Amino acid sequence: MIQFQAVEKRFRRQRVLAGIDLTIEQGHRVALVGSNGAGKTTLIRCLLGEYLHEGQVLVDGLAPREHRREVLARMGFVPQLPPPLKMPVGQLVHFAASLCDADPGQIQAVAERLGLDVAAFRRQPFVKLSGGQKQKLLIAVALGRQADILVLDEPAANLDPEARRVFFEMLAERESSAAMLISSHRLDEVAALVNRVIELDQGRVVLDDRVADLWTWQAGSTAP
Repeated sequence: MIQFQAVEKRFRRQRVLAGIDLTIEQGHRVALVGSNGAGKTTLIRCLLGEYLHEGQVLVDGLAPREHRREVLARMGFVPQLPPPLKMPVGQLVHFAASLCDADPGQIQAVAERLGLDVAAFRRQPFVKLSGGQKQKLLIAVALGRQADILVLDEPAANLDPEARRVFFEMLAERESSAAMLISSHRLDEVAALVNRVIELDQGRVVLDDRVADLWTWQAGSTAP
């Protein structure tokens, strides 16, 4: 489904990605771990088609940079840092839904499961929301559609414990229908969610390990 072939990326003289070769298939729930500066977010930005790079990135044979609309229509993405959008919340939900032919009501329903009442904030600019509210809305936009690729960059940041529990529960509901790439500084935070661990260090893959599938979600269980 997702292929990185000899992917290199430089910012001026600094090489941030140094020849990444990876294949991620449907049903793979990948923890992408590594310290700050390891290259995690840069790799994700290449997958989203946002950066020029050497080598190839392909999603079912399509290059994200040349086929952005087709590729992004299949992706649910939660960025590490929320964008400084001034658009009102209600308008943002409808705009995001229109980009991928999704139902705005489904996005709103996901937000409400996370504890964010979209209707109560519909006129408020996104940029004026609290950090937790922004994160819940971004997750709702990513999960409130039928994406078969979920790309999540530090997705649990700023979530309260109950929202984290619900978020992981919703990921469990998608485990067989989507490929997941979950970037985190800490493996222990996502260990129970994933069946593959990829560690980057100085732009290189230093670990690519398949792990036992520990995700046996049951009602009433709590997130790790």
